[in-house]
Order: sequence, then structure tokens, then C-alpha cells
Amino acid sequence: MGKLTLLALRTVLGMLLAGSVFVQAVMVPLLAVDLSGLRADVSYLRVPLLVIVVLWVLACQVVLVCVWRLVTMVRRGTVFSDAAFRYVDVVTGAIVAAALLVFALGVVLAPGEAVAPGVVLLVGGVGVAVLGVALIVLVLRMLLAQAVARDVEAARMQAELAEVI
Repeated sequence: MGKLTLLALRTVLGMLLAGSVFVQAVMVPLLAVDLSGLRADVSYLRVPLLVIVVLWVLACQVVLVCVWRLVTMVRRGTVFSDAAFRYVDVVTGAIVAAALLVFALGVVLAPGEAVAPGVVLLVGGVGVAVLGVALIVLVLRMLLAQAVARDVEAARMQAELAEVI
């Protein structure tokens, strides 16, 4: 990867991380204030909605930090190692957790008349889409495993060739 590409990616990751901290520090408290004015029949939604939002932002932050670490490994040329699998596994777990939180949001919104049934269906669709992203990351992990295996094999063959020469 080129240095400019890595710099652009790190810039985007930094901006996203700063934005997520802003959401946690400013937007969530404002959301809490807004939700305190809910009608009595839907006031039970306040705490679950806030918990889901905070945990979802936290899952996104975990993904961003792990991608940052993987980008660092790319820059150092060490991404094709067993250490990269730890970060990819954490990314996969965080994305699955985010999908489960989206489904939990649908479950929280489903009973009663808080939102239309179509909104709950859309939330379920978003949950499936987020799970799809987790599956894509899982496929990319398999590709990384193949690349690491080929890198190890190439190093072994190069060592054998060096012995022969």
C-alpha cells in the first residue's frame, strides 16, 4: 500500500474515532435529555435505547482501533503474521455484537405503538446487513490465513534454496 493511501486511511479512521467520542460525550447526553420528555406510555424505551446507543458506539470504536492496528501492521510489513488474526477476530466479534444490538433495538421497539411495524422491519434489515459485513470480514480473514500460509511456505522454500546454493 502506498504511503498516501495509508495516510488517508489513518486520517479517516482518526476522524471517525473523534466523531464517535463526540457522540459519546455530547450527543448521548443530549439524547438522554430528549428522551426524558417521552410520553408515559413509551417512557420504558429511554434506558434501553440509551444503553443500545452507547454499546453500539463502543463496538464501532473497537472496530476502528483494531483497523488502526492492522493499518500499522501493513505499514510495518507485518500484517501477514499470526498477530493480525487477533485484530481481525476482534473486529468480527465487534461487528456481530453491533448486529445483535441492532436486533435488540428492534425487539425494544416492537411492542406497543412506539414506532410503526415497518420501522421494526427496517431495523431488522439493518441488523441482517450488519451481519453481512461480519461475514465479509470472516471471508477476508480466510484470505488472510491463505496469504499467511503462502508466506510461510515461501519463506521455507527460500530457506531450502539458500541451503542448496
